[in-house]
Amino acid sequence: MSVTDTYRPVVGVFWMLVTGACFVAVNALVKSLGGRVPAAEAAFLRYILGIVFLLPMIRPILNARLTRRQLGLFSLRGVVHTLGVVCWFYGMSLLPIAEVTAMGYLTPVYVTIGAALFLGETLALRRIMAVVAAVIGVLIILRPGFRELSPGHLAMLCTALFFSVGYLTAKKMSDEVSPVVVVGMLSVTVTIGLAPLAFAVWVPPSFWDLVILFCVACFATAGHYTMTLAFAAAPVTVTQPVTFLQLVWAVLLGWLMFGESIDIWVITGGAVIIAAISFITWREAVLNRRQVTPNVHATKG
Repeated sequence: MSVTDTYRPVVGVFWMLVTGACFVAVNALVKSLGGRVPAAEAAFLRYILGIVFLLPMIRPILNARLTRRQLGLFSLRGVVHTLGVVCWFYGMSLLPIAEVTAMGYLTPVYVTIGAALFLGETLALRRIMAVVAAVIGVLIILRPGFRELSPGHLAMLCTALFFSVGYLTAKKMSDEVSPVVVVGMLSVTVTIGLAPLAFAVWVPPSFWDLVILFCVACFATAGHYTMTLAFAAAPVTVTQPVTFLQLVWAVLLGWLMFGESIDIWVITGGAVIIAAISFITWREAVLNRRQVTPNVHATKG
């Protein structure tokens, strides 16, 4: 084994740390808007301001000569992702950063269930156990009956559900077209889907709000890129547990920048969910089966 191979896991962990930092920055920037811009409008502006990252993808999309069926599936993904992005922006405006981050870990769990129901994947005992553990983690975070559930909590539950449908659709399409086309079509369809929702609630954004949303687009794009570098450098079994640090950073950032209290229940619940996801990932690798559970960031807008 070469020295390069020896250090690849370290490189993978490093890039996953950078990925987590990028997505925590996205959360903090959206939180800093303070609800000044409606959720649908903020999401629309994020995609419009990030259109510069879409330009290199236009030619591959045109050359793909998509069929009517493929366009239909991409449209479906665009619709559910649009709804997911709006719910995410709305939830972020109401909930502490740590809670939004912890509940975002639900998406891989939904995908595990959806893969069994719609893609013919086997829901083996280990997966059922992991799903049950993740549900327990969610209950620890939400604590129904001990506190009132806000619209923000419901929005985040819907966010994870919508994103999981989008991921399963993308998984289906990735077997037929290139990753560039999959990513590019998502940006196109979501921008179109957000436009009427944004104009329905439009308020004139300030220059500073536009700067913040452009930074959101930059950090989101950078996060997806560094996540790709992490996956190329090391197995998911190595990089997956690192994603838990994103919750730690979110707790610290919320405390330092926004005066949010440190909620031990949120940290505990998030740890349980991440443990469940990591267990599924590890078992799939051990059994040399095709990975179906995405990294927690894989569906982030």
